[in-house]
Amino acid sequence: MRIAPVQHDQATLAQYGALFAACFPGADKFTPDYLTWLYAANPDGPAVGMDAWDGERLAAHYVCIPQRAWVEGREVLVLLSLNTATHPDYQGKGLFTKLAAATFEAGAAAGFDGVYGVANANSTPGFVRKLGFQLVRPLEARVGLGTLSHGPRAPAAQLSFERSWSPEALAWRCANPHNPVHRRAHGGRQQFYAAAFGLRLPAYAELDGPLQAAPHNGAPVLSPLRLLIGLAPDANASWWNYASIPQRLRPSPLNLIYRSFVPRVAALDPSRIQFSFLDFDAY
Repeated sequence: MRIAPVQHDQATLAQYGALFAACFPGADKFTPDYLTWLYAANPDGPAVGMDAWDGERLAAHYVCIPQRAWVEGREVLVLLSLNTATHPDYQGKGLFTKLAAATFEAGAAAGFDGVYGVANANSTPGFVRKLGFQLVRPLEARVGLGTLSHGPRAPAAQLSFERSWSPEALAWRCANPHNPVHRRAHGGRQQFYAAAFGLRLPAYAELDGPLQAAPHNGAPVLSPLRLLIGLAPDANASWWNYASIPQRLRPSPLNLIYRSFVPRVAALDPSRIQFSFLDFDAY
């Protein structure tokens, strides 16, 4: 089995799409446009990852996406752990663990500070035990109305983790060809919506400051009801207008996980995390 870095050309992206189709029958998002957007068009850098090849046959694939983030007082490059797939003919051989370890070694060598991800209840133990991730904190899952009622946001440099969004990165994030993100200005903040259970219950997030560019589409979001998936620092978190979704009604609890590549950061502080649906790939 040959382990090699992921590629970003159209022919290889087509092979990734075929692997996803074999592993996830019925999934409709892994189109050429989506994979080109995700793997090659990201302004923070092309996808980083590893493939396992059995001759000319793609056996397994693991990829992370470069992101800029504030981590314990510094703006740094990190990786977002994202797509993984092992062809049914090659499952049970530990390929994911091998690909992930090789990816993280390459990421550290390339100057990334660490890797984060959002794992469900089934996959979290494997990331923690086999790959050395920290289980930082379960994400809040809430439904409510209106803008978020948190207190004044702490400067990003005072947080343990917050994604750093440039205008270019936000435009890229909103242009997801599978599930576009709508944005608008409201009360000095930027509001973001993406279809979750359709747009009748959209995923919702906010960023401070005026809109940095015109929305890439003009579709209005009219539903007053909103789904919030994320975290806010304990010091200013207020959820009075967003009710927690009972565990029995959630498909699976989602956990923020992190692995540092640098001695400067041993672990993230769970009480100082700013995180929203924009920062991972659920919607």
